Amino acid sequence: MTNLKNSVRLIGHVGQRPEVKTIPNGKKVANFSLATSDTYKDAEGQKVSETTWHNLVVWGKQVDTIEKYLDKGHEIAVEGKLMNRNYVDKNGVKKYVTEIFVNEFLMIGGKEKKA
Repeated sequence: MTNLKNSVRLIGHVGQRPEVKTIPNGKKVANFSLATSDTYKDAEGQKVSETTWHNLVVWGKQVDTIEKYLDKGHEIAVEGKLMNRNYVDKNGVKKYVTEIFVNEFLMIGGKEKKA
């Protein structure tokens, strides 16, 4: 239990092919989204499905594996920590972003099957 105060574990499907960049110091970073879904019954007994999208950031050697193998729809498990940042857009509006900085990931399934 390395860091219980800020720890996130999710299993979901990759939303789009990860975007990989090499920054000026030579390090690689991958950015992509992960969809997690939850299903429950509402007050009328109807089945309801909700999907939540999470922004993921991966640094270091893991990026090589992500770049080579991950694509839209693949099922993965991730462990990381929440990070918040903000910026001012071109219209002068302050924007807030919450991301998960991934420490570890595991490919646990192939692509999501279409119904």
